[in-house]
Amino acid sequence: MSHGRDRNKGHSAPIALSANSAWNISNFRRHLVSVLLEKGYRVVAIIPPGDGVEALQEMGLEVELLPMNPRGVSPLADGILLSRYIQILRRLQPAAFLGFTAKPNIYGGIAARMLAIPAINNITGLGTSFLSGRLLEGVVANLYKAGLRNSAAAFFHNSDDLELFVTRRLVTRAQAQVIPGSGIDLARFAPAPWPDGAMTFLFVGRLLIDKGILELGDAAQIVKSAVPGCRFIAVGEWSPHPRAAPRAQLDRWVEAGVLELVGNVADVRPFIERAHVVVLPSYREGLPRALLEASAMARPSIAADVPGSRDVVEDKVTGFLCEPRSARSLAAALLKMAELPDAERRAMGERARRRTEDRFGEERVGTAYLRELDRICR
Repeated sequence: MSHGRDRNKGHSAPIALSANSAWNISNFRRHLVSVLLEKGYRVVAIIPPGDGVEALQEMGLEVELLPMNPRGVSPLADGILLSRYIQILRRLQPAAFLGFTAKPNIYGGIAARMLAIPAINNITGLGTSFLSGRLLEGVVANLYKAGLRNSAAAFFHNSDDLELFVTRRLVTRAQAQVIPGSGIDLARFAPAPWPDGAMTFLFVGRLLIDKGILELGDAAQIVKSAVPGCRFIAVGEWSPHPRAAPRAQLDRWVEAGVLELVGNVADVRPFIERAHVVVLPSYREGLPRALLEASAMARPSIAADVPGSRDVVEDKVTGFLCEPRSARSLAAALLKMAELPDAERRAMGERARRRTEDRFGEERVGTAYLRELDRICR
């Protein structure tokens, strides 16, 4: 069933966007949506029911609700998902299908190919499936291959992910290109005044093992023994995810004063403003939003030397890179940052802001999509 107002009829056929949540589109695709609407496209969001639908309608999108379990691989459930994508796309007959997140890319991509609808897929990151062992990784890789076959374009957020997909023949080199993630709103995430007070390290992300939260807790213990006054604040949600960090371990760190857990917040900017450094020891990223936001606000970062994170953090220039999955290497980088003169930390943050302005502005993302849509429609 379609919901929403048809505000823009400049093009007869709509552009269909699909992601695993309304929040994904309203939080990461807002600029792209505004660009498409300004160019006269009708834009339809194909998303699961849940919070955030009204926000999309207020942005000017029409909404098609499609039940979807973002996690897990169930042949029966995913077969039903594919058939529903086919039904919706056959009815909409969009000029193009834009997929975000794994299942829309895979099953929406297959449905678009079956209906001869041009697809532009956005591989935001490889997620836990590519970190969980060869069996699941192989299954997901084959599904991606089916979903991306004959796509008009496959957008990647870093060159490592692009090369992996090309090498494994999941996409062709002609299809693939790198874009700067979802881009960053450089006006909203403006440089913030340098904070006073105790040295504060900030982690922003889900409390998953693959985000490196366990290494951060271990490293924080080492650092606090050497620099007792420093703080480690974690902004992000704990939920019973298969790769969630053990809740009992997190609680022990909180009780010992090692970590301060904040939970989800509507606006992360006040936390970045009060932090001196943002830390992300993730095992792999697409193009990490937390590091982009920190850099835009003129804060240095510490991250694991992995795909995605190393695209944002320039070692010894805008922050420090450490060995992946190593609490000891992370602790060394944290101590190194803590021992720097305050003026050098500030200079790192200023260089991070300039680098973000040069490479990661959200207008670059809109330009890439408009270029492909113009080619498709022409």
